Amino acid sequence: MTNKTYVVLLALLCVLVGFMKPVKPTLYLIGDSTVRNTNAPQAGWGSAIAAYLDTTRIGVSNNAMAGRSTRTFISEGRWDKVHAALKPGDFLIMQFGHNEGSVPDTTKAGRRGVLRGTGEETKELVWPDGRQETVHTYGWYLRKFIREAKAKGATPLVASMIPRNEWQDGKVKRAGNDFGKWAAEVAQQEGVAFIDLNSLTANKYDKLGPDEVKKFFPGDHTHTNEAGARLNAESVVDGVRANKKIALNKFLAKK
Repeated sequence: MTNKTYVVLLALLCVLVGFMKPVKPTLYLIGDSTVRNTNAPQAGWGSAIAAYLDTTRIGVSNNAMAGRSTRTFISEGRWDKVHAALKPGDFLIMQFGHNEGSVPDTTKAGRRGVLRGTGEETKELVWPDGRQETVHTYGWYLRKFIREAKAKGATPLVASMIPRNEWQDGKVKRAGNDFGKWAAEVAQQEGVAFIDLNSLTANKYDKLGPDEVKKFFPGDHTHTNEAGARLNAESVVDGVRANKKIALNKFLAKK
């Protein structure tokens, strides 16, 4: 190849690169029905979050699934699909906690349960078909999401679970003594941003009062309607805006 030919090919390559559209980053969401809910009039906040983003510059992929815990999101292969899709520059928000509370075993009641806390404790299970499963703590599963997302060049963010419509002494019950606390601890340990969605929304509920908050919950105390989903999406955005180090800030829609 002559120098002249090389220069021509290089010029053509530069022209082609100039016409190529840059690949937009994607915000991936994983979690349970409070993030994605197709059982109208119930709605998850993940379905409302795009309204608060500049979607000309970033996409949203809501992979949350009703009824899933950190444990079953992984065991059913859902995390593998998200992990395979992640690319450098993407973001991942994880929000779990509503379905983790049962004692982990192979019964219908215990199939979603995890060990409490953030440690390395495990529990060995054998399913009726002979399949073996090692159950870990809530914190272990969050660490898996975080570390594997980082390894793909994505930016993981941990969110505490949205509060339920449960009140005590005139205040909405918080998750600061269990799943919310553990989510914050893991985020700090892994050096990633934490969005205290539980407290951010609970503070708003406290100001609104029980009668107004009840309007967000058609049918039960856990799943919001679209109005409640928007409020929770706004809380996610509030949490991002409060931490200027979160790179997702530059993709938020202008107020």
